[in-house]
Amino acid sequence: MTPERFSECLLHIRWTPINLASALQCDLSWVEALEAGNAEVPTGLAEWLETLARCHEKAGVPTTYRGRGHD
Repeated sequence: MTPERFSECLLHIRWTPINLASALQCDLSWVEALEAGNAEVPTGLAEWLETLARCHEKAGVPTTYRGRGHD
């Protein structure tokens, strides 16, 4: 997985590197190294991120609730 695709997957999932580090319970510095291309994304992690990103891409974001408040 390229650093660009890694970042793109996080964007589709709507996660920051901090969110991913929290989910994985790992060091933020390692996630930042993955994002910068200074460390290789492990195959299992790449597959998991791709799966999540595809699900989010397919599902999209509902627009029905835009502008809703506390009614």
